[in-house]
Amino acid sequence: MGKGVTIERSHRLDGIGEYYFSRRLREIAETEAATGRQIIKLAMGSPDLPPAQTVIDTLAREAQRPDVHKYMSYQGEPILRKAFADWYKKFYGVDLDWKTEVYPLIGSKEGLMHVCMTFLNEGDKVLVPNPGYPTYSAAVKLAGGEMVTYALNKQTDFLPDFEAIEKAGLDGVKMMLVNYPNMPTGQTPTLELFERIVAFGAEHNILIVHDNPYSFVRNKNRLSIFQVPGAKEVALELNSLSKGHSMAGWRVGVLLGKAEWIKDVLTFRSNMDSGMFYPIQAAAATALGLGEEWFTQLNEIYYAREKQAYALLDALGCKYRPGQAGLFVWAELPEDYEGDSFQFSDEVMEKCDVFLTPGAIFGSEASATSASRSAVLPNCSKRQRTRSRNVFIKPSAEPNLFGLCRGGKTKNAVQHFHK
Repeated sequence: MGKGVTIERSHRLDGIGEYYFSRRLREIAETEAATGRQIIKLAMGSPDLPPAQTVIDTLAREAQRPDVHKYMSYQGEPILRKAFADWYKKFYGVDLDWKTEVYPLIGSKEGLMHVCMTFLNEGDKVLVPNPGYPTYSAAVKLAGGEMVTYALNKQTDFLPDFEAIEKAGLDGVKMMLVNYPNMPTGQTPTLELFERIVAFGAEHNILIVHDNPYSFVRNKNRLSIFQVPGAKEVALELNSLSKGHSMAGWRVGVLLGKAEWIKDVLTFRSNMDSGMFYPIQAAAATALGLGEEWFTQLNEIYYAREKQAYALLDALGCKYRPGQAGLFVWAELPEDYEGDSFQFSDEVMEKCDVFLTPGAIFGSEASATSASRSAVLPNCSKRQRTRSRNVFIKPSAEPNLFGLCRGGKTKNAVQHFHK
């Protein structure tokens, strides 16, 4: 065999690591395989509940058809685009033209990348929330953009401080990413907030991209940014069936906005992939047709699990704000804990067999509860660590967690944790 090829990866990956949950869940799986431990994972927002049975039935039925295994429309099939438009009208009171303003995606995470690649040139600046979904920063960097963070913390009630953002300077800013109900902080929006965001974008000629996958989970006030008059001239919105319809593995999301911008994204994406498998689109349309009863039943389960999560956090001595929306609870570490959120997460998993997400993976503002702890630590396991004072927990997918916290191994481990 001849000499092998030496090749370096693209510089666009400089400063971008493997997605935290991809790496950490692989490490945990290896630990479980090697030790026989069963670790309760209260971290990644992956719903463990199944979709509605009618959704599964539609998938199975449509997959039997001989004519649906070909390439599908690059725009998405009419059955799904119409269903998304009807869903927005029914639950948000928003009118959308299904032919031109609705673009189904393989999950909204994909959509973030497509939007950035479509609209950003090298060096364009993007306002990104801190803390925020790690994919935001990765998508901006991969598209050649420059990330400019804006703080979300207790002082701002986890809302953008527009005066501070303007004072910091907006030269070169082309886009702003926003996300409410917010992940990771659980903060909920108001129509007044969306009005302020739309006005800010219009005033400064900044494209607003609103990521909205959590409005049906532990949230009683469902809002779309398009409920603001004129928002379609300023904003795009992403939504998803992953959380509120328990279809994360199906990979169904949507990009919504005015026809011109949707067409621009289609131009980019149609050169990357094809349309979704038709039976998935038909089943997704069935899911979008579910009534209020579906969400009521879903949230009854999540609110019960929320109590379990609170019990665990209370046992660990963590503080949290009630009334958070979405799949998670954003909590502060115990005041007397000396380490950072990475250390806390590692110790809880080692002593309690429970995996909590360290808040620092979402940004430096996770340390805002203690300014003296916001220094960057030296290189630790080849990852940049911020001395975060927050931890991130998914309301339990483990039905017996409350019992474990109160009377089983986890309770004993938690007691040991405090010794």
